[in-house]
Amino acid sequence: MAYNKVVIAGINTSELTVLKEEEKIALLKEIRATGSREARDRLIKGNLRLVLSVIQRFTGRGEEVDDLFQIGVVGLIKAINNFDLSKEVRFSTYCVPMISGELRRHLRDYSPVKVSRSLRDLAYKAIQSRERLTVKLQREPDMDEIAADIGEKRADVVIALESISDPVSLYEPVYSDSEDTVYIMDQIGDRNDVESKMDELSIRDAIKDLGEREKRILYLRFLKGRTQTEVAGEIGISQAQVSRLEKGAINRIKDSI
Repeated sequence: MAYNKVVIAGINTSELTVLKEEEKIALLKEIRATGSREARDRLIKGNLRLVLSVIQRFTGRGEEVDDLFQIGVVGLIKAINNFDLSKEVRFSTYCVPMISGELRRHLRDYSPVKVSRSLRDLAYKAIQSRERLTVKLQREPDMDEIAADIGEKRADVVIALESISDPVSLYEPVYSDSEDTVYIMDQIGDRNDVESKMDELSIRDAIKDLGEREKRILYLRFLKGRTQTEVAGEIGISQAQVSRLEKGAINRIKDSI
């Protein structure tokens, strides 16, 4: 795919490369093992197109694109520093909330729209919590987890974050490369959609027919966010058995619905 030449922060974006997921993981392992600056630079450069994809959501607010790009790179570097190789999550998926969080913080601090000090402070606490939990959980936390972490009511946290945010489409892509596309709807869930509710009920009925061990594996994997290795250790079987049982359970649910 050809890209038009656009220079941002002194970088010709048409010359940017996109690393494959296995290349990203290999570079992360090299960084962790040797502290290689060369590997770090390659990983940063190989993810600059991801930064460009994310900052598109934050343009049109009077900010220079060069400034947004540099702030986005700061978020990328934080993601590189905090990514946990033991977790089964794609690096690009993990990066998006880290980059977005850095941009939101900047726009919040310099926003021309005046929000009450109490709301701004609560929103700042919530954003810090979201970033802290993202590092800990290796995924973006939901609003209940953020509220519990900072000891506030969920509704208050939602209002505070919405006061410093602009509405966007759930179907807006925030990152796309040859291997995966991350949409806003991948980061949040729509619990009020009727069709989604019907799907949820069908899935619940299908799960009832599973064995207790299969239910336990799905609970730990998809509600608690555990890796297959962690699940294996908790229920006393091998990781290969967890993988087989998980796949079988999912296929049975699919067949049922």
